[in-house]
Amino acid sequence: MKMKGLYTGNNEGQGGLMVLGVLEFSSIAIGIKALDEMVKIAPVRIIEAKTICPGKYLIVFSGDVASVEYSFNKGCETGKNFIVDRLFLPMAHPDVIPAIGKVVATDDWNAIGIIETLSVVSGIEAADLAAKKSNVKIIEIRLAIGFGGKSYVKLVGNLDAMEVALEAGTAKARSKELLCMSTLIPQPHPEIKPYFLLTGE
Repeated sequence: MKMKGLYTGNNEGQGGLMVLGVLEFSSIAIGIKALDEMVKIAPVRIIEAKTICPGKYLIVFSGDVASVEYSFNKGCETGKNFIVDRLFLPMAHPDVIPAIGKVVATDDWNAIGIIETLSVVSGIEAADLAAKKSNVKIIEIRLAIGFGGKSYVKLVGNLDAMEVALEAGTAKARSKELLCMSTLIPQPHPEIKPYFLLTGE
């Protein structure tokens, strides 16, 4: 069964690390203004640019190191006090970009991990750290659409790897006081897999 939002193809980030920038604004108007100025200053690829709950604006973008850095700095300059959270990743894990707002197909069903954060930026950061630290697969990085501005990350892998990944993924969000909850489910029942792979959109 092919579900809406299920990612099955290749992505340019696979096979190597990528440059990623993420900005989350408390003002939609400022977010759109920042988006315009960011694409004017450097040739970046916009992955997501949208309103998210509750009344925030999210920009996710990629490109070469210099372009992403120029755009990131311009967005920060424009956003100033309206920036909720920010992330500049010059070496993003290749699993991150395909999983942003989409579900990545997998046959693995050993252990699953979920990290729930209070900002989208922290969710993306948690996913990147988890995948870099341990051999787990990022299945989805859910954006803050319809649940109070929170984000969550779905991971699959073996139990030992998942324990390490969750510890690494939650540490930064916890230090920023943006961690809501994390959980590990060893040997999840096959009955829940179709629901785990739904995007909810």
